Amino acid sequence: MKVLVDFLPIALFVLVYKFCPELVSLVSPLLSETQQASLQATQPIIIATAVLIPATLLQMLYTWVVSRSLEKMHVITFVFVLVLGGLTIIFQDKTFIQWKPTIVNGIFALLFLGSHFIGEKPLIERMLSGNLNLPTHVWHKLSYAWIAFFILSGLSNLYVAYHFSEDIWVDFKLFGLLGLTIVFIVLQGLYLSRYLKEETE
Repeated sequence: MKVLVDFLPIALFVLVYKFCPELVSLVSPLLSETQQASLQATQPIIIATAVLIPATLLQMLYTWVVSRSLEKMHVITFVFVLVLGGLTIIFQDKTFIQWKPTIVNGIFALLFLGSHFIGEKPLIERMLSGNLNLPTHVWHKLSYAWIAFFILSGLSNLYVAYHFSEDIWVDFKLFGLLGLTIVFIVLQGLYLSRYLKEETE
């Protein structure tokens, strides 16, 4: 459920991009002729980015209402959506928003890696030790697995952005990254299952 909520803003981004002509036609009667012309001349990816920013903010508000707390990952993601999304809209250049997943994943990789040298525990252990009781070496392996996942996700995003069409990149942003995340979580669960079983016994 949490994964689906995390990917909801991206899903809206994809939907707006895919159905942009229909949405523009729906909104146009409410606008002046000048505004209609400006909207029709705007690239779909720019309009989709303009929707992504408030959608990400609403995601944070929902998380706050449900759990009365905000994860650092959500805050970092929103900051970069706001900054890079804003630059995309201002300069009408999709490069900024295309780099966002790579930059965010790169920062998470650096944070997780840095936690091995700063503080007594890896960041993943600090985040989940209240719910999981694992040996120290397992926490370290889990942390390095997340670092590798963040790097893989970031590099995959750039590869698709620069080697395929805009349409394919938009699809990858939702289905590709979501697929990678689900596969990684399943593999992580399989790896941890033996330790959880031992703890239960």
